[in-house]
Amino acid sequence: MDRMKIIKRRLSMSLRSARPVDDSLSELAEQMTLDEASAARENGEANSAHSPLTSSIYKAFSPTGLPHTRCFSLFTPFFVNPKNGIVHENVKMGSDGESDQASGTSSDEVQSPVRVRMRNNHHRRISNEDINKRLSLPADIRLPEGYLEKFAMNSPPFDKPMSRRLRRASLSEIGFGKLETYIKLDKLGEGTYATVFKGRSKLTDNLVALKEIRLEHEEGAPCTAIREVSLLKDLKHANIVTLHDIIHTDKCLTLVFEYLEKDLKQYMDDCGSIMSVHNVKIFLFQLLRGLAYCHRRKVLHRDLKPQNLLINDKGELKLADFGLARAKSVPTKTYSNEVVTLWYRPPDVLLGSTEYSTPIDMWGVGCIFYEMITGRPLFPGSTVEDELHLIFRILGTPTEMTWPGITTSEEFKTYKFPRYHAEPLVNHAPRIDSDGHDLLSLLLQFDPMKRVSAEEALRHPYFRSLGEQVQTLADSDALQRHPALNSQSSSGPSKCSLANLRRAWSCTG
Repeated sequence: MDRMKIIKRRLSMSLRSARPVDDSLSELAEQMTLDEASAARENGEANSAHSPLTSSIYKAFSPTGLPHTRCFSLFTPFFVNPKNGIVHENVKMGSDGESDQASGTSSDEVQSPVRVRMRNNHHRRISNEDINKRLSLPADIRLPEGYLEKFAMNSPPFDKPMSRRLRRASLSEIGFGKLETYIKLDKLGEGTYATVFKGRSKLTDNLVALKEIRLEHEEGAPCTAIREVSLLKDLKHANIVTLHDIIHTDKCLTLVFEYLEKDLKQYMDDCGSIMSVHNVKIFLFQLLRGLAYCHRRKVLHRDLKPQNLLINDKGELKLADFGLARAKSVPTKTYSNEVVTLWYRPPDVLLGSTEYSTPIDMWGVGCIFYEMITGRPLFPGSTVEDELHLIFRILGTPTEMTWPGITTSEEFKTYKFPRYHAEPLVNHAPRIDSDGHDLLSLLLQFDPMKRVSAEEALRHPYFRSLGEQVQTLADSDALQRHPALNSQSSSGPSKCSLANLRRAWSCTG
């Protein structure tokens, strides 16, 4: 017992001293080993496994009390061997209890995450490309001075995931989420809830579109803004507008989008309603690509119209304005029928249907297809009843054969529509070929279940002239990267070929 008290006193004095703890413990361990070995020789027990004294200290540093166990001090690990007592080691241990030689890690991973990050990055110099890939940044972004060094010190190893908090902090330090990062230029338009400005990013020097959504003091952000943000942050496709940044202040919510020069309506107006038939096909294919991507992810756009389709000077078309979009659940939920601009709203929704799915968007695609090929809207009604009259006047009044169940609809019977006979669509769109006519007919089916899907429409023979390889493009690849898509010149005086778009962003001529 006296010797135990001496050991405890030595240990207490070592811990209180200014000397490093590991040195003190090492010296204590060596002294104990010598004392134990001397006592063992005197008593003829040199080959015994543990004396009571060694076992007491052994258990103090080994909670499990298991033989041949690795133990750690606050700074330097030491190793307990049942035959030789406590022996100080210089071997560094990892968090899994293995040495550096065995695991390739070090005890610093347990004790100091900052130190292990510094050491891991010391051997591998971090580049701008590494950070761009790590944080999903654009390739042409300009990082703040000294950011590489800070990121190297604070980021976990590249084979480890980043926490959401660290990612947000890293993006904020670069400049994302801050109004001063963007320069406001011209006003592009204004709506009920938002105003859109042309702007420039200080991070890339590229043009951006700044959509400022006013926040009411009591109501907060409009539901359309919340829907748009929640959906667009997960939709990454070459034919869907990119949401670059979100800035939230007390007075407004600013969404920063990629900038595209025109919408499809402006483009058609500039063309004098004479678009190249070839370009109609390319724009329609891109519209269907973006829509098929949304539908695969069970997202309904619900507001397709030329004003919500943006085009840049490369001829890339992108879906925009997801304020009315919804994530469709399975099974189908009941939705509002106050969606889709009147001219592009399908007859089932016009008649009050609230149970709809992806076919709601396909009717709008058909209307836009017709408008591109003819230069005028297909069904420009002023009221719901007027819209239905225009639809039935061209496509014929629906019957049980063309739309099963329609004759029992109370809403349909209320209007008492006259019996119209269908007119061939080619009579209204003479520039369309037979394949185009067939595709248009499939898009404008009364019965939602009979309307062609976006995926099926992409494989329609109408697009055969674009080549088979366009069907295998990656989601992130633009159609214009395909080498076979050299734009043909427009017929007549118009300059609306995609090649001309690069030279002159004007279709008058």
